[in-house]
Amino acid sequence: MDQAAPYLKLIGRVVLSIIFIQSGWSKIFGYAGTVEHMNAAGVPGAFLPLVILVELGGGLLVLLGLFTRWAALALAGFCVLAAWFFHYQPGDMGQMINFMK
Repeated sequence: MDQAAPYLKLIGRVVLSIIFIQSGWSKIFGYAGTVEHMNAAGVPGAFLPLVILVELGGGLLVLLGLFTRWAALALAGFCVLAAWFFHYQPGDMGQMINFMK
């Protein structure tokens, strides 16, 4: 198992980072729609550049193995905030399941 550990860590970093990089990239190409979605959730659309920076920047840092713990901490904080603002809807069981994930 010790010989496989570096490869497993690399695979984990790649898979995890793809989620955030793809999400940040899609926000760039769907900028106006994302701003509308954020505004509808009560989050100012002016935060979208920061969101893109965290997703793309954090994802790339994790992918490259640079400042991995700090990048992962930023991405975890982002996930907590996104879950709270976009999925905490006690009357909607589907959204609450997403919130609990």
